[in-house]
Formats: sequence, structure tokens, C-alpha cells
Amino acid sequence: MEKTYLETIRETAAFIKEKVGELPQIAVILGTGLGELVNHIEIKAELDYHTIPNFPVSTVEGHSGKLIFGNLGGKYIMAMQGRFHYYEGYDMKQVTFPVRVMRELGVETLFVSNAAGGMNKEFRVGDVMIITDHINLFPENPLRGKNYDELGPRFPAMTEAYCNALVNMADDIAREDNIRLMHGVYVGTPGPTFETPAEYEYFRVIGGDAVGMSTVPEVIVANHAGMRVFGVSVITDLGGKDIKEVPTHEEVQKAAIKAQPVMTHIIKQMLERI
Repeated sequence: MEKTYLETIRETAAFIKEKVGELPQIAVILGTGLGELVNHIEIKAELDYHTIPNFPVSTVEGHSGKLIFGNLGGKYIMAMQGRFHYYEGYDMKQVTFPVRVMRELGVETLFVSNAAGGMNKEFRVGDVMIITDHINLFPENPLRGKNYDELGPRFPAMTEAYCNALVNMADDIAREDNIRLMHGVYVGTPGPTFETPAEYEYFRVIGGDAVGMSTVPEVIVANHAGMRVFGVSVITDLGGKDIKEVPTHEEVQKAAIKAQPVMTHIIKQMLERI
């Protein structure tokens, strides 16, 4: 008999629990070029994605595909080095599967990071943007289909998809340490094409500040599961009708790497204060 989605989640969580032992209440999803945070983790255990039952495997350059457990900022955390994207051909249940497993393991707070293109006229390449809200332009919602009450309600509210208390905490750290920190709305698109100039203008007109190809599905599922979420984007390129440069994946990675010290500092400081 075929396993249900719920049984699959529980089977994977049980495997991880057996391998790792101590389980964290905080998880971090590391996006493009942001894997450097791992160097600051005092690693206790790590699992390659391909060894974990039911786990998809990352196919993107710059995403290494490991689940890492260890200490950062005085807290025991779990970090996903490499995420899954809709554009890779996964369906939304697969893209968000790790978040489901995290919740099953007892994670209550989720940090998500990504590289994004900026259309806010105040932004500069290399800026770090705290995500205050998002616009979902993916063609499929990860909650479509049968709802398991054990996982969350049928119609979850998304009024505070990104925890205000955590946003305020990041702002306090930025003020204290004199860090330029932007705020904005993240537009989630399916990819894998970068945006046309007209699309950038459209996203700006509908209220977006930055655009990317990830994060939104994970955040929807985390909210459905009752987790607190903190999201951050590194602005790796700028777009709009007045900008003619074409971003490459390499340039995006370079800009993300440049912003890593700021991101790492903020996340470490936040972990210390949580």
C-alpha cells in the first residue's frame, strides 16, 4: 500500500532522530552563495540529502545538499545547506518536504535566506533586505490538495508570515552595529529565467521590492505548521527598464558571497538573543 504524505514525513523524521539524537528548535535554510554560514557552526552531525529517506536531492550549482546539526550563536540548530526549487522539476510537496520534517522534529523557529533581484530604487547590489512580507506568483500552492489537520489548518492566515518580533530584533542589531539593513516585500516566481525589464517594473508596481525563485513555498508551509519565520534576502542584482545589465548565475553568487559577513553577523546575534 502506498504511504501517505504524513507517513512519509514521520518516516524521514524518525530516521533523522535516530541518526542525530539531540534535536533543535531552530532551523536555517541557506540559499545561493550563503552556505558560508556553515563555517561558523560547531558541527555535531551532518547528513547528505541522498542518504535521507524520501528527501529530494539538490541539482543547483552552489547548493551542496546537506543537513547540518550543531551550535551557532550559543544555540543548537539545524541548517539546510542547499534547498529545492520548483524550477528543478520538483512539485511543491517535494520543495517544502524538509520544512515538514523540521516541524515533525520539533523546530519552532525558521530562518530562511536567499539571493534576490532588487527593483526598489533605494537598493544597491550587496544590500541585505529583511523580508517583511511576500507576494506569491508561483502557479501552485504547497497546501493544495488534501489537508492533514495534524500538520495545520485548512485555511491558514498569512497576515504575519514573517514574525514582527524577529524583524524588530534584527533592526535593533543593525542599529547597534551601524549596519545598512533594508526592508521589503519579496516576490516569489517559478523561474528559472531571470526577469524581463517589464516584469521587474510590474513587480515594483504591485508592491514588490525584490524577486526570487524560492522561499515563498517554504514560508507558507512553515506558517501552516505554526512556526515563527525570519526571512532575509541578499540583493545580488538590480532590474527595471532603466537597467540594461544582464545578471549571470556567477554574478549572483559573487554578490551573495560579498554580503555574507553581514548576514552571518545578524543571524548569529539573533540566535544569541532568542
